Amino acid sequence: MKLLIIEDEPKIGGALKRGLIQERFVAELYDDGEVGLAAALGDEYDVIILDRMLPSLDGLEICRQIREAGIKTPIIMLTAKSQIRDRVEGLNAGADDYLIKPFSFEELLARIRALLRRPVDACDNILRVGDLTLDTMNYDVRRGKKRIKLTSTEFSLLEYLMRNQGRVISKDKIIGHVWDFDSDILPNTVEAYIGSLRRKVDKPFAGQPLIHTIRGFGYRIEAEK
Repeated sequence: MKLLIIEDEPKIGGALKRGLIQERFVAELYDDGEVGLAAALGDEYDVIILDRMLPSLDGLEICRQIREAGIKTPIIMLTAKSQIRDRVEGLNAGADDYLIKPFSFEELLARIRALLRRPVDACDNILRVGDLTLDTMNYDVRRGKKRIKLTSTEFSLLEYLMRNQGRVISKDKIIGHVWDFDSDILPNTVEAYIGSLRRKVDKPFAGQPLIHTIRGFGYRIEAEK
């Protein structure tokens, strides 16, 4: 999952990025409001973490412009302002959640995961496609009752596909959501990881495969109907 952090305090921003990467997220960090807004408008993210007080452009205005552009990405607003009026302004500007500084990383992580669960037909932290399950909290993947061991990148790729089950996902989108922005990833790298996933998720099991190649467009994960 790909997250955007717009935070001008170096210690907070750096700690958030490091912590999220350790939790297997792809995280991009910008410390300027205008630059962060350009990133939010020009790329796709799964969650945006937005500081309210920013140089060059206020967090409330960034939030409003994101929503005016028709972007529905969940936004968590961070602020040192604790008054109810301030929280109401943030939510009215289009934020989905509001976290007051100082906060614990564990609470932020829980709120991120709660927002990621919203559009998915899942129970708690479990994603399902047919008899394939993925536990986003415990990093546990199973097909039926058999546990499947995946690398960190394979897990992130499978999670992204499962969160978009039934949709065709292009190689470019996969690269943007599974690998770090600075990574030098080629389309054939995606093909190699898809092949590795198939060998672990599909080939050892009876029945129709779950991971499908849509030639010329990308990949889709879907259970047989």
